[in-house]
Formats: sequence, structure tokens, C-alpha cells
Amino acid sequence: MPAAPAPARPGVQRPEQPLISIILPCLDEEAVLAETLARLGRLAAGQPDCRFEFVFVDDGSRDRTPEILREAAARDPRVRVLRFARNFGQQIAVSAGIEVAKGDAVVLMDADLQDPPEVVAQMIDRWRQGFDVVYGTRASRRADSLMKRATARLFYSTINRLSEVPIPADTGDFRLMGRPVVDVLRQMPERHRFIRGMVSWVGFRQTSIPYDRPERFAGVTKYPLRKMLRFAADGILSFSIKPLQLSIALGLIAATLALFGIAYALFMRIFTSVWVEGWTALMIAVLFMGGVQLICLGIMGEYIGRIYSEVKRRPLYVVAERMGFDETGE
Repeated sequence: MPAAPAPARPGVQRPEQPLISIILPCLDEEAVLAETLARLGRLAAGQPDCRFEFVFVDDGSRDRTPEILREAAARDPRVRVLRFARNFGQQIAVSAGIEVAKGDAVVLMDADLQDPPEVVAQMIDRWRQGFDVVYGTRASRRADSLMKRATARLFYSTINRLSEVPIPADTGDFRLMGRPVVDVLRQMPERHRFIRGMVSWVGFRQTSIPYDRPERFAGVTKYPLRKMLRFAADGILSFSIKPLQLSIALGLIAATLALFGIAYALFMRIFTSVWVEGWTALMIAVLFMGGVQLICLGIMGEYIGRIYSEVKRRPLYVVAERMGFDETGE
């Protein structure tokens, strides 16, 4: 189980008027962006002692999302937009936002309003108290389907058994991070990124804020089952080598069973007159050994594939357009 949150540090100094960067990855969000921008504006108006920048990362949208963001950047100087040349994935979009965010604190949240902007004010208060990371914990998941709730429980149970870094259950990427945490994340170049695991690995003082996760304001989920499985694999394989150790255990079990089978066959052949020639036992042994070998090869292949992706050193993403930044990109 994850450790209890550390107490806040007394006397931690925060800037008198800090800059808060809010990063919002977007993929086909035209139906919700107007409401998102309005609620972000109300959040900023309710925090007069903070400055804000809103960093939208358009992850290859095919609807009117780029046009809406372009108009928003033209009328609101707080809005910054990165538009990808194609879809690179939500975790890469978040990473791109982290790269360009200039805030003293950086907030990660979804643009579909399942991460309520109003909770950010509570996160800022906790950050002012001395915490370096404030993550949202879903007190209620009524908006999620039964299958999604069940698979989420299975995922967090599995990854916390396998990983050396505990990851709080019922959390997403909705969180506030102080500048020291952000600077460390920017030094982590891996390609198969699992942001919530990376933030847990970084350490520092972390605490949680429970919130009720509302239904999606508009649109549909961008995480079908296939993407969810890929995301779960990234989380487990990025923070644990226990699957490789599992392949060793499977090999040892198979070898032990094979030795028992050999001993049994020799005993029956030498000390008894019972010797039935047939293919059943042979087929069982071949299929069992073949299955174990394929599982082990698959596990090793996943890790080797990640090594291959890392050594190519390609850019994590390609930016087609920048909006709301000055000429130097600052």
C-alpha cells in the first residue's frame, strides 16, 4: 500500500504572486472547449494573487479544436497552444506541455472537464502549505462504467505488487507539481511514458485531495480497451523488471515438471511392465513447454522493443504550430 502523505514543511516560501501553468491535452474536444475556457477563466478570477497560463496541446485533432484554440489564443494572452503534426498520444502531449510550461507550479488536467478546474484552487492552497505534489484522488467513480472500475482496481493492485514505486490508487494525471518536480521530470527522456508513475518515482512531499469525478461534459472517451491495455503495459513494464523474473520462475517450474516426468517415465519403463505407447503425454509436454517458452519470449520481446525505441533517439513529438508564444518560443 502507498505510504501516508508526508506532512507539509513549515515555513516553505512560495512566490507572492506565483505563475500557475495548467496543461490540457486535447483530442477532438470541440464540443467542450468553450465551457473549459470559461471555467478556467472563472478559476483565474477567483485567484487574484496568482498569475495563470493555459497550455493546450492539440494531439492531432481532426475536428474544429485547432480553430477554437487559435481564436482563444488570439483573444486571451494567457492561452498557449501547441499543435502536433499528428496524434502522438496523451502521455506525450502532457510531456510536451511540461516542456514549455513556465509556471512556479504546473497543473495537469484533462480538457473534457472530468478533472474539475475548481479543485485546482484547493491544490494551490496545499502547494502554498509546502507540498511539492498535490494529486487528485477519485472519491467516487460513478461516471465510469462497471468494467472500467473493475479494470482500474485490477491495474492498481497489479502495478503496486510489481513496482518498487507505490502509485496511489484511483488517481489519474490530475495533479499540481511544484517547479522542482517539473525540472526533474524534464530530465527524464524515456519514450514509453507513464506520468503518474514518474511523479511517484521523483518523490518530494506529496499529498492528495479527494474529489468526485463528474461525467464527461461532452464527447466520448479517447481510451478504448486497446489503448487502456497498452497504457497498463507501459505502466507495469516501465517501473518493474518482475515480469522478467516471472519468466525465470515459469522456466524453473517447467523444468521441475519435466524432471518429474522423466523420472516417472524411467520408473515405469524399468520397474513395471506397464508401458503404453502413445502421443497424449508427449503432446501435453510439448504444448506446455511451448507455451512457457512463448510467454517468456513475449515478455523479453516487450523489453527489447522498448530498448529499440529508446536507442533510436527520435523526437518525442513533432510540433506543427505554436500559438500564444513569443517569437523565441518562450
